[in-house]
Amino acid sequence: MKLSIKAKLTLSLSAIAVILMISATISVLEYDKMSTYVSDLIADDISSLNTAHKLADISNRYNLDILAVIGEGGEVRLPVFDQEYFLSHCDSLRTSLESNTIQPLTDSVVYACSAYVLTSLELSNVLNSKFIDSRSWYFDRLQPSFVQLTSDINALEKAIYTDLEKNSKTFERGFYRSIIPGIVAVGVGLLLVVMLLLFMLSYYVKPLDRMLDALEGYRSYNKKYSYTFEGDDELVKLNEGISELANDNIQLRKRLKDVKSKLNNELEGNQP
Repeated sequence: MKLSIKAKLTLSLSAIAVILMISATISVLEYDKMSTYVSDLIADDISSLNTAHKLADISNRYNLDILAVIGEGGEVRLPVFDQEYFLSHCDSLRTSLESNTIQPLTDSVVYACSAYVLTSLELSNVLNSKFIDSRSWYFDRLQPSFVQLTSDINALEKAIYTDLEKNSKTFERGFYRSIIPGIVAVGVGLLLVVMLLLFMLSYYVKPLDRMLDALEGYRSYNKKYSYTFEGDDELVKLNEGISELANDNIQLRKRLKDVKSKLNNELEGNQP
């Protein structure tokens, strides 16, 4: 199948354009997929951090309320710990965080909370008892449970921070990974451009220069136009046409020269 110069150039440039478009599409899709996934993870981590802070605030407020009750003495209103609200936040952490490291820490917070609340329910009996020192009960029995709960919450927050940092680095790595197809495509495109340039120089520019040199020799020095090269496109047909015209012109000049010489000989023979 013979391809014209226009078809060859169109095919070469179209191949470059297709490669660049495919790579650009892959880069965009890869970045969008990665960005959506990691962004959701980061959003879950931030939401979980806020939830963990709420758990810490609820625990601290309840613990301070118990300390205030013990300090006041007498008839006081006992603080109420909304354990259902606290555990609902823990459940939200379980559903939003899928890390194998964070799940056990969330369970530890739930167990520590249950132990702390169970101990805090003794407050009414402690205040009504004449034999139990409320301050000793608070510092010796309740406070260790609160310290354990606070420690578990802090460990949970630290794990969420670590997961957030990991996801942020994943997002950064994913960004560079998503632009790799674009970089590769640009490199391949540049390589194809160089190859196309070498192809045009070798198969078109160089033959044209040789054709011009042969044509200049024919016009200026009456040399025979004899340049030939292999191919099957318009440039070969153009070269063959120029060669035929040049050869026809040479034959025509030779005939004119012969006719002119014959006429001169006849004129000389007719002179007295």
